[in-house]
Amino acid sequence: MATDAITTRSASGRQMARRLFWLATISALLVVALVGDILTGPAFLNVFDVLAALLSPATADDPTTVVIVHSIRLPMSLMALIVGASLGVAGAEMQTLLGNPLASPYTLGFSAAAGFGAAITILFGFTLPFIPSMTIPLMAFLCAGVACLMVYGLAHIRGITAEVMVLAGIATLFLFQSMQSLVQYLAAPEVLQEIVFWLFGSMLKASWFSVTVSGVILVVGVLLLLPDFWKLTALRLGDERAASLGVNVGALRRRVFFVVALLTAGAVSFVGTIGFVGLVAPHLARMMVGEDQRLLVPASAICGGLIMVGASIASKLLSPGAVVPIGIVTALIGVPFLFGLILTGKQRHW
Repeated sequence: MATDAITTRSASGRQMARRLFWLATISALLVVALVGDILTGPAFLNVFDVLAALLSPATADDPTTVVIVHSIRLPMSLMALIVGASLGVAGAEMQTLLGNPLASPYTLGFSAAAGFGAAITILFGFTLPFIPSMTIPLMAFLCAGVACLMVYGLAHIRGITAEVMVLAGIATLFLFQSMQSLVQYLAAPEVLQEIVFWLFGSMLKASWFSVTVSGVILVVGVLLLLPDFWKLTALRLGDERAASLGVNVGALRRRVFFVVALLTAGAVSFVGTIGFVGLVAPHLARMMVGEDQRLLVPASAICGGLIMVGASIASKLLSPGAVVPIGIVTALIGVPFLFGLILTGKQRHW
């Protein structure tokens, strides 16, 4: 018995070491990708000038490089990281809540609602009196909140179960997508172009203000999830098993549901609709670190950030001198990657 216990602890230790190794590896890759994203762009910048601007802007030789790096490229790169991390965490928790490998922040219609809020704001052209630049992000955030309340209200009537939440989310998704289409149909050609550009998703809208707001939302969301990590890990065993372990499944779903809505709204309100990150990133993380939420959440955040930063680099390299909307790039990357997951994924995860 003692030998078996020692063997089990040894195997568990090796497994944890392997998972921590993967976590450290993708963290290092993310740092490299961030630097690479800052180095790329329509204006060619010397590598050493960029590094000097990042590490010691006060003593950098080229003030133009400092301005480009700190006012344009660094906010865009950090925004890509934050958006990817937010969507990665939201996707991981959505898949955990619903027990569905195809679940993502889009499943419940939050992103479609945010897109509708932005589209209707652009169509009617109204702005807030004191903070006009915040009009579209605020309307997108509010509409995502409306979608959250709709899904919660419908699910609450029938009971907070995975099946009911999926059905309520799909209904909400199609409702806001149809209203998006109606707004685009009514828009004049020049307005339609602006709406479509927003819906494609772009880091060009990033600023230090948006980085701060979305970053705070991400930190708050993760902190709200921390006390429920063990319960969420237990939920992967099924509702009945989790309940037998003392987990209040309905209350857990309600809490995490609102956190997912907050993370999704904070991610897409400033940069537009971004697809596939919340779907693919949790699968990547799960393949490396398993189902333990203590590792799955940070790994999903890092994988989401890595995908977004990589897509940001690709969006600047695909068309030299211009920046392709990042939402297009994430879709181009995400679709074949999803096919690969379907073909090679292990059923034991689900």
